[in-house]
Amino acid sequence: MSFIKDIWLKRESKEAHRQVIRFGKGKYEGRAAISFNVKTGVKISGSFEYVNDFVNLIVELGNFDFTGTILSREKLELAGKPKGEILKYDFKGNSQDIRKFSDKAYFMLLNVDSPDIKLKIRGKLPKPGKSGESKIDDKFCILEADIKYLNKIKDSFLWDIPNCKKAKIMHTYEITDIIMPKREKDFAKIRALAKRKGKIIRKIEVDGRQEVKETEFEA
Repeated sequence: MSFIKDIWLKRESKEAHRQVIRFGKGKYEGRAAISFNVKTGVKISGSFEYVNDFVNLIVELGNFDFTGTILSREKLELAGKPKGEILKYDFKGNSQDIRKFSDKAYFMLLNVDSPDIKLKIRGKLPKPGKSGESKIDDKFCILEADIKYLNKIKDSFLWDIPNCKKAKIMHTYEITDIIMPKREKDFAKIRALAKRKGKIIRKIEVDGRQEVKETEFEA
């Protein structure tokens, strides 16, 4: 399940909240980009927002081996070192290991190299402030998979479009309100729990045809 699908279907999730909490009121274009291609196998690439979604999807598909870096704001049962407010962990393990702490991870910058699944994720997050279609890196994470995983991949990221050979999707966030938690006085908790309310515009290009969808959200 991707965080965009959670938001779209009005499902509360920690990942969806974490994705929008960094935004104040305003309009944010060129977000959560996805490119999708089907030939003999499936290839899907996305911007940095999808890092954890790609990793968690692979965990659901089976027991695969991962290597790379995990960033977290919480202490994990791994050997790590601080990097500012973020703890950085070198990781080598499998899907079962990731299940133990994926809900605590900030970003899982991990790679997989197996006969059925190949995942490549850049080793450093993009600098804050980059936005707009001309600047977004829609190949920050690249997943190549056997065709047998097509339906599960499509259900997570392209659930609302028909079967196709190629697709590109880009989002715009329009945040109109910030909803503060009631009866909470701790500033840090208020900041962490405050929800964003507004609209998401989903620009879709499917096999050369263009479509725009939108939905209101609170996450």
